[in-house]
Amino acid sequence: MSHHLDSPGARQDVRLDITDLYVFRGETGTVFVMDICPSIAGEDAPRGFHPEATYEFKIDGDGDHVEDLTYRLTFGERDEAGEQDVELRRLAGAEAREVDASGAVVARGTTGQRIDADGGLRLWAGEASDPFWIEPDVLAAIGKAFADGTRADLSSWDPAGARNLFVGNRVYAVVLEVPDGDLLPVAGDDRRVGVWALTSLATDAGGRRVVNRAGHPMVHPLFTQHDGDLGDRLNVTPPADDARHFGEVVAGMVAGVVGAYGTAEDPRAYGRWVAERLFPNVLPYTVGTPAVYGFAGWNGRSLTDNAPDVMFSLATNTALTIGLGSDSVAARPTRTFPYVPPAG
Repeated sequence: MSHHLDSPGARQDVRLDITDLYVFRGETGTVFVMDICPSIAGEDAPRGFHPEATYEFKIDGDGDHVEDLTYRLTFGERDEAGEQDVELRRLAGAEAREVDASGAVVARGTTGQRIDADGGLRLWAGEASDPFWIEPDVLAAIGKAFADGTRADLSSWDPAGARNLFVGNRVYAVVLEVPDGDLLPVAGDDRRVGVWALTSLATDAGGRRVVNRAGHPMVHPLFTQHDGDLGDRLNVTPPADDARHFGEVVAGMVAGVVGAYGTAEDPRAYGRWVAERLFPNVLPYTVGTPAVYGFAGWNGRSLTDNAPDVMFSLATNTALTIGLGSDSVAARPTRTFPYVPPAG
């Protein structure tokens, strides 16, 4: 899994569980996609968007890993048809970092419907097929390896029998397409931004409690399958504090696995290098360019990038594959807005 049901806190209410974050070039601008609420949580789990939550795309433009621009979504209660009112606000500068700031309302509408706003901004929110894929046996082996500091035991796994755990899984997606002109003043001359997604919930005492955060894919499957406390802490820590809080922990886990494989002369140094690449846990993207999350580099993430193969190989310093590609998903993404595969 990428971030599906990634920590005890996220599992308490899957409407707040961010399963994946994608950033890529769309038809008219930069597309931000946040998937939540996986149906694999079970038929009794709540569906849709939490009416007391905020769903945010955070964008850093100057490389300090603190947001300079926030797009914040809130939703109304579900009606009899399962649809919800949705409101999108844009918060820039200091307001982007303030949970109680009002910002400016830039779009309103209803889930399941395309919402066109002034200036070319487009928004869609609703149920979709899950575009992510994972092989459960490889997933389990990787999680155990990083928990124990060993090789991934795949001795009984046959790649010919690889299966996608998420075939038929549905999610609720937020798709936001933002014109370049709204992002470039934040990005600066190099057009580079760092992106993460965040969910938070209103508290009885006032204010908001962060529940889930997503940047790079596959961080939780690698390091927190057997450590729920680490999973919760990764979700609520601000990106700028990631390296200080988690760098040495993750470096040590990587060093244990790489040492078991014998693929680095200095496993500890390799572990630190991986931790430095992953933290702060922010997805980099150059505005206006094709997205690719690949072996050669990271620039956003498209709906068809094979993040498991990339991240498992990086973290183990070994060529690993889950034996699956984007053709294993139940429905394919589209080339036109809202891009996400339709719910089956």
